[in-house]
Amino acid sequence: MSKYKKNFIAIILSLTLVGVLIYLGQKNKLNSSLPIVAIANWGPHSSLEESLKGIKAELNRQGFIEGKTVQLQIADVSFDTALIPQMVTQLKNLHPDVIIAVGTPISQFVKNTIKDIPLVFSVITDPVAAGLLQEEDKPSANMTGTSDKQDLESLLAFAKKLLPNATRIGILYATSEANDIALVKMLNDAAAKSKMTVLALPINQARDVPMQMHFFKDQVDFIYVGASGPIQPTLPAIIAEADKMNIPIFNVNEDAVEKHQVLASFGVDYNKIGMNTGKLISQILRGKTISDLPPIYPNPEDHQGFISSKKAKALNIKTPSNLTNTTIIQ
Repeated sequence: MSKYKKNFIAIILSLTLVGVLIYLGQKNKLNSSLPIVAIANWGPHSSLEESLKGIKAELNRQGFIEGKTVQLQIADVSFDTALIPQMVTQLKNLHPDVIIAVGTPISQFVKNTIKDIPLVFSVITDPVAAGLLQEEDKPSANMTGTSDKQDLESLLAFAKKLLPNATRIGILYATSEANDIALVKMLNDAAAKSKMTVLALPINQARDVPMQMHFFKDQVDFIYVGASGPIQPTLPAIIAEADKMNIPIFNVNEDAVEKHQVLASFGVDYNKIGMNTGKLISQILRGKTISDLPPIYPNPEDHQGFISSKKAKALNIKTPSNLTNTTIIQ
């Protein structure tokens, strides 16, 4: 092997390690007198970032102030499953009082490998389908958590107010994500009740998105993009292809609506999902055991809608005036 190739490999390995340890504090910098909350995050996108903000806000509200009464150690793997073991090992070596797993692959890994530290999952659509719980409303031996399970019947009712004649829904889903597969099933169930149909197209890799999007042409009335770790980062590609076909997009959160990139969003408030997670963390830090802490699911008040007036005008869609819990972005 040439000297240059060896140097190249060394650089790549170093960059990989840096990627895993981004945000992760070094052990010798920790204050051993304070409890440690370790947060293993799947990767950076707006829903997960809002959830992290909610966790911090609720911990503050409960009196757990970062750097004063609690230490937060946060790491992510930028959606690279190969880096999960290394990240989790680094966090476990800090001897945290609780580990928070944000996203399905992280939660599944810690569930299967860590038995001696309290575990809290966050942003999981269906904890039972993901193998994290045996029963929907009961914690497992050392894991509980918070779900972002959407009220999809309300989503479709919201969509019908903007698109009264819509009957066909398009969705992309990652074949490797239990969350995505659960979402497709729930969407099919909700659509059947609303006399609508779903065209669900599988995505194995991000580069598949533009090609798969072409199958939506003349086949769907709108596209729904859920809280998928692999799919959300491809939203710009989804928007680019949907715009060519004049297909409205409903996203799970409002970030792209506020930028007038998609028509609307309807879903849970991920800041509130994070706050629900923060409530569980606070109780664990105060001495409660996992068995005393049932998982938390969103209630109807945790959902909200956003509509882009500019996108609605571009798509020749009339914005209703009688929508509740909805913000019109001008």
